[in-house]
Amino acid sequence: MNLEPSSKSNPITNTLGDLGFFIRKNITGLGYAARMFVLVLMRSGGLLKRPRLVSDQILFVGNYSFVIITVSGLFVGFVLGLQGYYTLTRYGSEQALGLLVALSLTRELGPVITALLFAGRAGTSLTAEIGLMKAGEQLSAMEMMAVDPLRRVIAPRLWAGIIAMPILATIFTAVGVLGGYLVGVPLIGVDSGAFWSQMQGGVDLFDDIANGFIKSIVFGVAVTFIALYQGYESRPTPEGVSQATTRTVVLSSLAVLALDFLLTAMMFSN
Repeated sequence: MNLEPSSKSNPITNTLGDLGFFIRKNITGLGYAARMFVLVLMRSGGLLKRPRLVSDQILFVGNYSFVIITVSGLFVGFVLGLQGYYTLTRYGSEQALGLLVALSLTRELGPVITALLFAGRAGTSLTAEIGLMKAGEQLSAMEMMAVDPLRRVIAPRLWAGIIAMPILATIFTAVGVLGGYLVGVPLIGVDSGAFWSQMQGGVDLFDDIANGFIKSIVFGVAVTFIALYQGYESRPTPEGVSQATTRTVVLSSLAVLALDFLLTAMMFSN
């Protein structure tokens, strides 16, 4: 009788092993990310004494995203104006076009599309910047000089993203409303007074504008931290940095869409 173990591997066992390894790896990664987030928040107090660190980064991430967000907001407003008019005409409610455009932008499209564009433009830049600093051993050099990289590098960029996101979302929404007006009023012929009066009467400061503002802040935290964490934990090689930037776009997009569902369910369920 042959008592030697079979050299053939069991595919079911291998699949379960790979699944267990994948789950354990991701749970470990979530733990590291949560620990890093808490440490960054704890070490952000010194930024009050050096606000220039944050303002410089706000200018940096804002400049990277301003043009694409402004142009995208204008064209999204154009599309909303056209599609909204064609839809409302079926029900004889074309005068409510301004309300439709404003609610769509303030509640959903403004924060969500801004976050997605921010992740693709500024988020990848932050990941690449931190990853290259790690590959060039600049972060290790800071630690050798008793400079905390989390306090000096990560924290200013995190708060810059949190502050810049609501500003960019507001710009996107305002330009989108302008785009909807340009299509609806001069091009199609909707009454200008009805366009603005319906908007002013139907958009609530707290239920619509404030909730959209809160969404943009939450998205800013998620997208910016994912970008910084991926850069900080990337492998110090060109391939590692490129893979980290790819993960930033994918994870940020999924996080924004998932958080949008949860926040919408909580805010507008009543």
